[in-house]
Amino acid sequence: MNKSESKYFNTAKKMDIAFLELLEQKDFEYITVKEICKKAGVNRSTFYLHYETISDLLSESAEYINRHFLDYMKINSVDFMSKLNDCPIEELNLITPEYLIPYLSYIKEHKSIFKTSVKNASVLNLDKSYSLMFEHIFNPIMNTFKIPQERRNYIMSFYISGLMAIISEWLKSDCKESVENLIAIIEDCVLPDNKRNRRSQ
Repeated sequence: MNKSESKYFNTAKKMDIAFLELLEQKDFEYITVKEICKKAGVNRSTFYLHYETISDLLSESAEYINRHFLDYMKINSVDFMSKLNDCPIEELNLITPEYLIPYLSYIKEHKSIFKTSVKNASVLNLDKSYSLMFEHIFNPIMNTFKIPQERRNYIMSFYISGLMAIISEWLKSDCKESVENLIAIIEDCVLPDNKRNRRSQ
C-alpha cells in the first residue's frame, strides 16, 4: 500500500469511528454528513470522495465491526475450542454459556451498530456476523457430534434464525436484560429439559 492509499484508508477509518460514536448518541436516521465530517475532522468533499450516502458508510462501518468481531471471536474461542475434546458428548450442545458470554457481551458493547442492523438489515447484512459462529464454534462442535455435512446447513439455519430473533428483541429493548439472563432465555428455547436441569445441578 502506497502513501496515498494509506491516507485514503486512514481517512475512511476515521469516518467509520466517528459514525459509530455518533450511533452511540442518536439514531441512524438523525445523523448528518456534517456531523460525521466534524467528528472525523474531514470536509464534505472528502466524505463524498469515499461514499455516496450515509448508508454506504453504514455498510462499511458494519464491515469494520465484523472484522473486529472476527478477531474477537478467534481470541475468545481458543480456550473454548480446546475443551471440546475433553467434553463428554452427552454434555455438549451447540449453544453453550461459555461461548455465548463473550459473543453477547460483544454485541452489547457495540449495541448501537447492531440495533441499527435490526432496522437496516439489508444494508448491514448482520447474517455475516452470525456466519462467523458457524466457522469458529458450531462447525467444530458438529464435527465432534459427527453430524453429516448434508444436514449441517439445516441445523445451522434453525439455530441462527432463533438466535437472531432473540437477539433482535434484546436489541430493541436496548439490551435491558443482562447477558446472563439472556443466556437463560436462549437455553430455555434450545435445550431439552433434562440437559437444562443437569446444568443447574
